[in-house]
Amino acid sequence: MRIGELARRTNVSERSLRYYEKRGMLTAERTPGGHREYPEAAVDRVVRIQELFAAGLCSEKILQLLPCMRDTDGGPSVRATPNLVAELTAERARIDRMIADLVRSRDTLDEVIEAARLP
Repeated sequence: MRIGELARRTNVSERSLRYYEKRGMLTAERTPGGHREYPEAAVDRVVRIQELFAAGLCSEKILQLLPCMRDTDGGPSVRATPNLVAELTAERARIDRMIADLVRSRDTLDEVIEAARLP
């Protein structure tokens, strides 16, 4: 499929797809005319990349992680390394801290809202 179709099917901009390709997170064949042609599996790969960005991982970490994940379901492949596991554990701890901070902020807002409602 061409880049426009991949962009439509994943709701990701063509610019982002080019960036993923430039960073090595996504690959495409080139037609004789120079157009990108992506395999069907690229849809799953782009969805996986988007999920990892949404989780707060940077492109460098995603680049390390992608070879260790199956695109179709996000499950682990046999290529995960102990070093990568340690780095991902640290990323998970960072996300847990962010969640705790957000919960505290929400609780504070709830208290302010409740106080504002009292006569």
